Amino acid sequence: MLLSNGGTAPASMDQGVARWAAEQVLSLAPDAASRKAGSKLGAAGPWSGAGCDASGAVWGLCKGSGSKPYQTVVDTTGPAYKCSCPSRKFPCKHALGLLLLWACDEQTVPLCEVPEWADEWLSGRRSRAAAKEQTGTGSGAAKSTADPEAARRRAERRAERITAGATELEQRLADLLRGGLAATERSGYGLWEETAARMVDAQAPGLAARVRELGAIPGSGPGWPVRLLEECSLIHLLDSAWLRLERLPEPLAATGRNRVGLSSAAEGPAVRDQWLVLAQYDSADGKLTTRRVWLHGRESGRTALLLSFGAAGRPPQLALPVGLMIDAEVTSHGAGRPRAELGTQFGPPATIDAPPSGGPCASAADAYGQALRDDPWLDSWPVTLTRVIPVPDGTGWQLVDADGGAALPVDADGGAALPVAAAALTRPGLWKLVALAGGRPVTVFGEFGHRGLVPLTAWPEDMSETVPLI
Repeated sequence: MLLSNGGTAPASMDQGVARWAAEQVLSLAPDAASRKAGSKLGAAGPWSGAGCDASGAVWGLCKGSGSKPYQTVVDTTGPAYKCSCPSRKFPCKHALGLLLLWACDEQTVPLCEVPEWADEWLSGRRSRAAAKEQTGTGSGAAKSTADPEAARRRAERRAERITAGATELEQRLADLLRGGLAATERSGYGLWEETAARMVDAQAPGLAARVRELGAIPGSGPGWPVRLLEECSLIHLLDSAWLRLERLPEPLAATGRNRVGLSSAAEGPAVRDQWLVLAQYDSADGKLTTRRVWLHGRESGRTALLLSFGAAGRPPQLALPVGLMIDAEVTSHGAGRPRAELGTQFGPPATIDAPPSGGPCASAADAYGQALRDDPWLDSWPVTLTRVIPVPDGTGWQLVDADGGAALPVDADGGAALPVAAAALTRPGLWKLVALAGGRPVTVFGEFGHRGLVPLTAWPEDMSETVPLI
C-alpha cells in the first residue's frame, strides 16, 4: 500500500493506523485559541462522512455557518492538513477536531474507502513526494547549482560586516565597563535596542539576540549586576572568537560562526531510525515564531532538534505529535550539535512503547558540562532523568533522585537534586508534573543549564502515557 509520503505501508497496517491520544492531538495546536476551538469540535455532532484508511489518512465533513460543510482531510504521516475553511492556521480548528474525533470515537471515524474529494489531495501529495524522491530535488540541490564564486563573494562581504559589528560591540562593552554597570539601570532598554539594531545591520543576528537579552537584566531583581557582567563576558568571548577565528580549532570555530548568526547546512549521511517525538514548543520575539521539536533515535541513541520558523502571528508548519514515534531519516547540522533536518518519513507515526533511556540527576549535570566544553555559549542541553520526584524547595521546586546519591547538592533526605528553572515555575506544566508524580518517581525529559531544568515531557512510573508539560 502506498503511503501519502510516497513510502509503502507494511502489512501490519492493513488493520489501520494506531490512533493517537487526545493530548497528542492537542500538542499540534498552533495556539491556545486553536486548542480550545478544536476541542469543541472533537464530538460527533457537527461531523458527517468521516473515515480513515490504513495509509494514515483521516477525513470528514464539518458543518459550519455556511450552506456547505467544510471538507477536512489530514495525512497523519506528515502530519499535513487540508481544509476548505478560510483559516490560515495549520492545523485549523476543524483539523484538530477531526483528529480528536478519530482518536476517541472509532464508530464515527471508521476504516473505509477514501472519498474522491479527499483522495484528490492525498494523491497529489503522493505524486509530489514520489517525484521529489526520484529527482532528488530540494534546497540542497538548488544550492549546489548556484554560482560558487558569487556565493564566495557574498560570504566575504558578510564576514566583513560582522567583523565591523563585532569590533564596534567590543568598544561599547569597554565603554560600559569604564562607566560602571550601575549606569545601565538609568539608561533603560533603549541603549541595548539601539546596539542590537547595529548588530542586525552588521548581519550578525546571533550577536543582536544576545545584546537584546542584556536590556532585561537590570530589572530582573537582586544580584542583577553579577548577571549582567556574566552575560557581557560571554558576549566579549563571542566577539573575541569571531575576531580570531583563524586561531581556533575548526570545531570551536564552527561553533563561533554559528553563534554569531551564520547558519550551517545539514551535512553528512542521513540517519534512519525510529525517532521518538519527545517535546514541541514555540517561542516568539515579536517578528518571528520559532518552533523546537526534540527527537530521540531509538536505535542510534541520538537526540535531534528540529527548528521551524513562522512570521509574526503565523505558527510554523512543522508539527509532530508528542508521544509518538516516526520511522524517518534525520540529517545532522554537524558532529556534536543537536540541530538536524527531518528527511523522508516511511510511515505514519506509531505510539511510543517506552521513553528514552536516561539517568540520575548527576548525569544531567555531567552531560551539560561536557557540552559546555565544545560550546561555551550553550544555555541548556537536552537530558532525560529517570526515577526522580518533584519536591518543593523554599519558594521553588527541584527534582530529587528517588534512589539517592550525593554527586550534586542534596535535599533534606539525602537525594541528589536539580533545581527547576525559574522560567518554569509559573507555567501550568509544573503542576501537571507534580500531579502526575503524586510523590512517586517519574521519568522527565527537559532542557538543563545554568538556570536550572525546564521540564518538557514526563512519563509515570508505569510508562502508561506521555504527558507534555509545555
